[in-house]
Amino acid sequence: MWNIDQAYIDGAFVPVQGSERLEICNPATERAIGTVTLANREDAKRAIAAANRAQPALARSTRAQRIDMLRRLEAAVLARTDRIREATIEEYGGPLARSQWVSNYASQCFATTAQALRDYAFERRLGEATVVMEPVGVAGLIAPWNAAAGSICSKLASAIAAGCASVVKPSELGPLQAQAVTEALHDAGLPPGVFNVLLGRGSDVGDEIATSAGIAKISFTGSTQTGKLIARAGVDTMKRVSLALSGKSATLVLDDADLAATLPLALNAAFMNNGQACVAGTRLLIPRVHMKAAVELVRVAAAALRVGDPRDPATAIGPLASQAQFDRVQHFIRRGLAQGATLVAGGEGRPEGLEKGWFVRPTVFAEVRNDMDIAREEIFGPVLSMIGYGDEDEAIGIANDSPYGLQAYVFSSDAQRALRVASRLRAGTVLVNRIAPELAAPFGGVKQSGVGREFGVFGMEAFLEPKTIAAADGIA
Repeated sequence: MWNIDQAYIDGAFVPVQGSERLEICNPATERAIGTVTLANREDAKRAIAAANRAQPALARSTRAQRIDMLRRLEAAVLARTDRIREATIEEYGGPLARSQWVSNYASQCFATTAQALRDYAFERRLGEATVVMEPVGVAGLIAPWNAAAGSICSKLASAIAAGCASVVKPSELGPLQAQAVTEALHDAGLPPGVFNVLLGRGSDVGDEIATSAGIAKISFTGSTQTGKLIARAGVDTMKRVSLALSGKSATLVLDDADLAATLPLALNAAFMNNGQACVAGTRLLIPRVHMKAAVELVRVAAAALRVGDPRDPATAIGPLASQAQFDRVQHFIRRGLAQGATLVAGGEGRPEGLEKGWFVRPTVFAEVRNDMDIAREEIFGPVLSMIGYGDEDEAIGIANDSPYGLQAYVFSSDAQRALRVASRLRAGTVLVNRIAPELAAPFGGVKQSGVGREFGVFGMEAFLEPKTIAAADGIA
């Protein structure tokens, strides 16, 4: 049984002052596997103070010193890849292949950022002025439960590259993943206070990070609703804010696409990470003239997906992370039926043969209108809506008719046509004839999917601010 009752502050694991305890459950079995004692506001204040003590030296550090820190972090996380993978499976229910990818990605974040830092121009001459890119200051990094390891490491890599000490608040719903990552980060031997990690409620630890004058920047990944609260809380101290928020991504299958090759990729885009992904392509736009054939292909492909033990390499979809997520998905399946969508695959309840665990049936609806709840709301589970369209303009209009704009997918046998369609989509990222992201490129959304960007050079610049120095003639 796990018993997590410490925070990582000022370079050491220390007992938390908070007293609230949460039970940790394995989502595949619903059995308790441990407890976590949450940090409180006083713990957050200690972490913020430690980061502020570390900030001056980190801000003065050289490019070479920061690259060395990133390389040490990369090696330390890589050495604990297996532990991070196991924590992701045990606590989150991530399928084996996905959990392995996440654990590898966590270390790769530091390598990718080190490469971006190597050639970055911190000083630029513009007219008669010199513009210097300086660290914004201590950063609050708030990571979600559905991408704990990768999100923590990606944000931390960008902050360190920019010279910002950090207070990291992973979701309190992912304590095992956070513990495994923090132990790895500790092994890198960075100076005390450069990063601090604590689990706590948003109402106290999160609020302290969002309102404290000791935090200059917040990088948050999570729901749009929570992101708005954080942005409002930070405005009194004029915090710089990056928000990676909810999505309702559209997958546009153009009329010249090969359905047999494309639709399995579209299903993967919709059901990745057990459907608990902000970038999931959960609106599948199909030409009406091809809808009947597409429905049959999707029905067969969805039925073939293995749902079950996340440790089984054959498993495509594991359990949802919690009872709350299970209940949420069931609610939306019922809403889809009530609003007149046609059930193609799945439906309410657990898959046959799975009596325990928060498993849901991979569910596909056809004859979905874009004004239905299942087409408007981020469900965060394996539920796909198939929406018909007449021509290319209508498809683009449907895709853009959403309060969100995080990611989109376009499939076509004509690459130039696909790129023209991609240019008209209101989304932070558009993937054309692929579902794998480019991790060196900026990531973030438009509209209510967020503010700012992460990853690579753009992720690092989110923790930097330009200072203009213009000197009179004759001053050396």
